[in-house]
Amino acid sequence: MNAKPFLDTNVIIYAFSSNDPRNTRAAALLEGGGVISVQVLNEFANVSRRKQGRSWDEVLDALGVLKVLLDPPRPLTAELHEAAVEIARDRGISIYDSLIVAAALRAGCSILYSEDLHHGQAIEQLTIRNPFID
Repeated sequence: MNAKPFLDTNVIIYAFSSNDPRNTRAAALLEGGGVISVQVLNEFANVSRRKQGRSWDEVLDALGVLKVLLDPPRPLTAELHEAAVEIARDRGISIYDSLIVAAALRAGCSILYSEDLHHGQAIEQLTIRNPFID
């Protein structure tokens, strides 16, 4: 079992959004270390560019910070995709959220920090926690 939590994309985005009230909590989670996947990196880059209007230099700087603070990102593989499809089918979760869950499970994490899934939900050894609710 991996003692480090898996961080969903929204946590990473808020950690780099100083004008968001969730920034302090998200930054603390990021600084505490954790696990992400290549999907999280892709989603972060996409949101940073398209929704937040960050330059590529800003995005690359943030990606560099993630490389320092977090474990190496878990790859997207055909095996991970197959596991995610099963989770999506069995749990009624979107395929993209299921890819996050499958990556967290494959990494052996016991906690997934996300606001996109049901707080307190358990999937195998993984418990979903929304770090932004009191």
